[in-house]
Amino acid sequence: MDILILAAGSTGDVIPFTGLGVRLLRAGHQVAIATQPRFEALVTASGLGFRPLPGELRRELKPMQQAAAFIRDMGSGAPALAEPKVDVLLVNATTAQLGWQLAEATGAACVGALLQPVHPTGEFSSVVGGGRSLGRWGNRAAGRLALRIMDRMYDPTVRRLRAEFGLPPMRAAAVRAREERAGWPVLYGYSTALLPRPADWRAGLEVVGNWWPDVPADAQLPSELVDFLQAGPPPVLIGFGSMGSGEGERLSELAVAALREAGLRGLLQAGWAGLAGGDAHPDILTIGELPHALLFPQLAAVVHHGGAGTTAAALRAGTPSLAVPILGDQPFFGRRIATLGAGPAPIPFKRLTVDRLATALTDAVTTRSYRARAAAIAERMAGEDGAGRAVELIEEWTRPH
Repeated sequence: MDILILAAGSTGDVIPFTGLGVRLLRAGHQVAIATQPRFEALVTASGLGFRPLPGELRRELKPMQQAAAFIRDMGSGAPALAEPKVDVLLVNATTAQLGWQLAEATGAACVGALLQPVHPTGEFSSVVGGGRSLGRWGNRAAGRLALRIMDRMYDPTVRRLRAEFGLPPMRAAAVRAREERAGWPVLYGYSTALLPRPADWRAGLEVVGNWWPDVPADAQLPSELVDFLQAGPPPVLIGFGSMGSGEGERLSELAVAALREAGLRGLLQAGWAGLAGGDAHPDILTIGELPHALLFPQLAAVVHHGGAGTTAAALRAGTPSLAVPILGDQPFFGRRIATLGAGPAPIPFKRLTVDRLATALTDAVTTRSYRARAAAIAERMAGEDGAGRAVELIEEWTRPH
């Protein structure tokens, strides 16, 4: 089959689909990923086709403005994906509305491939609602509200796409409701060790396990980093991924001071915040973006923004972690780490101080139960083949009858 994966957002929203794409390729399918141009080299390095989807997260905008501009930009490039036609579209939460309109216009099958749980359930609240349970009724209501807000943001783009494709006018919420009534099949690419599948979900919502980013067999860590790791006890990694833009100087000073107060060796991962400055201290090294699978098992702990991918990567490595959540699903996954006993309670980004971070770092490194619990979760994850199971279900769901 010809399969086109629509994946857009930050690095963590895109790179898991390189692993899923490679497994589909090995199963004999033709696979391409439609995503932002800055990911082209990453996609093609995995042997996958690349198709451009406009849109970049504009760091200078406020979150809601950023999301609206991103959706508008993506929508402007969606019509170009209608040709050449494909058999199957795989869409994530960000691109689902684009995929539904494309599928209706071209006759392709459309399968959800989501990294975070977005279907409402009584078992937990919306993943973008902060992570606190509101009771079974409240949790479902919060989940439905989150989807309504998202669909309203997509309404202008859906109207334009449907007009351009010659489709009958429909609001984004009506399109979603139609897909749900039809039993839209969805793969959830996270582990049940992180979050069990809710018992009240409908059939066709399958939690299959993580799709780990494709890492070349010959990939290695930089020699400077290898030397640093070998020069002393395992360090702590501090990084905020695609978060914290514009606050690099403050965060760098805070991270260095907390590491020194806790007496720990550390790695500062630059990310969008541009963390730097630790190299003036012999026990602190600044690094760039590196494969989590190679680095995380060698660390004492990981401090991160609480994104789904980084959270899962730390658990997979059996390494304790601490979330410093900023927005979106990050508070949810930060709380989940603590609930699972794999790290301390999260520190909200706005409440981050040197003393709080230093105390939490000491706790993360010295509390043995955190590492033991993370190791137990890692063992469960090692028994899963999320990408393999996804391939099986995609073939089953899209096979001509």
